[in-house]
Amino acid sequence: MKIKEFIDEKWRTLTSTQIIVLFFLMVIFVGAMLLNLPIASRTHKSAGFFHALFTATSATCVAGFSLADVWTQWGPFGQAVILVMIEIGGLGFMSTVIFFLLLANRRIGMRQRMAMAQGLGIEVGGIVRMEKWIIINSLIIQGIGIVLLTIGFTPHYGFLRGLQMGVFHAISAFCNCGLDIMGFSGPGIGFTNHMTEPLIVLPMIFLIVYGGLGFIVLEQIYRLKSFQKINVYAKLVMITTGVLLVVGTFAFLFAEWDNPATFGPMNFFQKIMAAFFQSANTRTAGFAGINQDGLTEISKTITCVLMLLGGSASSTSGGIKTVTLAVLGLYTWARLRGKRTITIYNRAISNTQVLDAMTITGLMTGLAVAGGVFISVDSGINIGPSVFSSISAIATCGLSIAETASLHLPSQILLIFFMFFGRVGVLSISLSFMISDPAEERIQRAETKLIIG
Repeated sequence: MKIKEFIDEKWRTLTSTQIIVLFFLMVIFVGAMLLNLPIASRTHKSAGFFHALFTATSATCVAGFSLADVWTQWGPFGQAVILVMIEIGGLGFMSTVIFFLLLANRRIGMRQRMAMAQGLGIEVGGIVRMEKWIIINSLIIQGIGIVLLTIGFTPHYGFLRGLQMGVFHAISAFCNCGLDIMGFSGPGIGFTNHMTEPLIVLPMIFLIVYGGLGFIVLEQIYRLKSFQKINVYAKLVMITTGVLLVVGTFAFLFAEWDNPATFGPMNFFQKIMAAFFQSANTRTAGFAGINQDGLTEISKTITCVLMLLGGSASSTSGGIKTVTLAVLGLYTWARLRGKRTITIYNRAISNTQVLDAMTITGLMTGLAVAGGVFISVDSGINIGPSVFSSISAIATCGLSIAETASLHLPSQILLIFFMFFGRVGVLSISLSFMISDPAEERIQRAETKLIIG
């Protein structure tokens, strides 16, 4: 059999999820090869393949982890490669593929439609229209972010440097990545020097929240222009996102108000703005705005919870997702009232979806804790920072209170796996929920009674 025929045969047997996984792996590998080139490094010396692979995985999975300060390590070519990978990872590789197919006036096959639909969590019908809207809307919003951030950065760094800062950080914020190029002010300094400036902080918050809402929700809002008309899923996303933002803001204000390492030196308005940024940022964006190591223990715990919860499905963010939290909350409330059926906006939520939400939450939480224990044992650091880094990786956030570069090699490899799983693996699990064999479930077995609680 010829190689081409063999490849074509294998390609036809792949599922939509397998296609997406392979494409993500391909982007990571190509990105790692490019970053491994001497031209990608600021010193024009190869950073080493593992360093390049770690950075490529972090950028493509929009995780925001880095073994070295981006500005200090990577030159203009390397930063451009990272930015392209962030964009591809944020919008989804299939969105990028369909963009070029449409430009080339190519016919879009059913396999490509199924892959894109799975990546967005929507029906196959109308997928091309949805993809067009995603690309156009994303470019417009990122363009607005670039303009606003350039205006904010220009007084500090001049127009050209301000434009460079605006482009990189608008894309990174919209894609909920968290990588920055502020290292020219000092390695790893991030946005700590700008957290009191509304012209920088507020556009960053807007881009992070907008990118984390999810393309399905945004399309509903733009098309229907009414909260009453949008579907139940979009309503749950908006309500849960709003509650998390408000509760997170007040929680950080309460915990950090007089903390000299974080909010203490700020005035009233600056404290509110910084708390709002931390509340939005922790849900998978991961920019270095607040000194995470200087947070109180209660704030570190709040940060871990928000990182694990993440944004919404079909968005640029990670985590267990907002609607997963909403379903678990509604189920708990219903059971406390002795009800077996969950209803919201005159619609019922099936028990199967409740079990799916429990499975995702249990799996992600269990892996995050187990990963933290592994990092602690392997790298010899306290369990708190270890679990913090583990949650941050699997939730594709990127915040850390332990120096990533100081972790031992096995721990760094674990972070690579967690970043990939948090972005791509959860998608595979979601698909398995939909393609489970219904024949097996037709067999009814005798029930047993257990004592729960």
